[in-house]
Amino acid sequence: MIAKITKGSSFRGVVNYILDKEKDAKILLCDGLFAEDKDTIAMSFEAQSKINPKVTKPVGHISLAFSKEDEHRLTDRAMAEIALEYLKETGITDTQLFIVRHFDKEHPHVHIAFNRIANNGRAISDRNERIRSARICKELTKKYNLYFASGKERVKQHRLKEPDKTKYGLYSILKSEVSRCGDWQQLAANLEKQGVDMRFKYKGKSDEVQGVVFTMNGYSFSGSKIDRRFSFFKIDAALDNNRRNERQEIISSPYRVEPSMLPSESRGNDDLYSGSIGLFMPDNTDGQAEENRFEEELKRKDKKKKQRKIRF
Repeated sequence: MIAKITKGSSFRGVVNYILDKEKDAKILLCDGLFAEDKDTIAMSFEAQSKINPKVTKPVGHISLAFSKEDEHRLTDRAMAEIALEYLKETGITDTQLFIVRHFDKEHPHVHIAFNRIANNGRAISDRNERIRSARICKELTKKYNLYFASGKERVKQHRLKEPDKTKYGLYSILKSEVSRCGDWQQLAANLEKQGVDMRFKYKGKSDEVQGVVFTMNGYSFSGSKIDRRFSFFKIDAALDNNRRNERQEIISSPYRVEPSMLPSESRGNDDLYSGSIGLFMPDNTDGQAEENRFEEELKRKDKKKKQRKIRF
């Protein structure tokens, strides 16, 4: 559940927008208004707002959006009750309002128009309204066991415009690459293949790295602006952790080669023999014995040559 809050000065404008036929609008609740048609609704709002002319933006407009995952549960009555509870918790009470459900999007959502001039003529406070709204949305999402979108993974990137489109593209790339790289050099190389340039920010004129900036499609973002997990220090810690895990896997691997299992150094200068231990030998042949026999044969031939020399 997500709320978007706006304020304005034209009741006629917000009424026409919310009750637009093209948006397939359905009024769920109307309180304190003469609701014969759009004109009478707007006139009712305007009449009460004149009680307190000091407020230049008396129009309140809130859209409450829910996840498509909850569509089967969100009946008209359920959405109206959740909307009323949201208004009560945010302090929007004792004033004119109407709640309308729209069916023009794939996700369930309602629009609320209300008069910021309460029935007693006092202005409804908007102090810290966005902070309070975000907290209340989370509380109601938990209370009614509504689906809670898991951050950036739920963002529909194809609907985004620049520079947000590039920003979320960088998020996806970094999420994949940081988890599998072991150092900054490898990370930079992998990012470059995907059209991402990486550079460090230094403290003053020193060599001390203070941050990291990623550039793609002509847009640049510091790592922490893309996501908190992609600040320089958090990426550095993640890369270091990847290296430690890789070393640990090698040490604990059942297939790790022990020094005693490695082949001995090459004996002689024969290239075929070197690095090809036993490759040209019959099975169960003792290499050392073969070498000894070869040396004995040489000695025997040398002995015969010496004997021939003696005869001459």
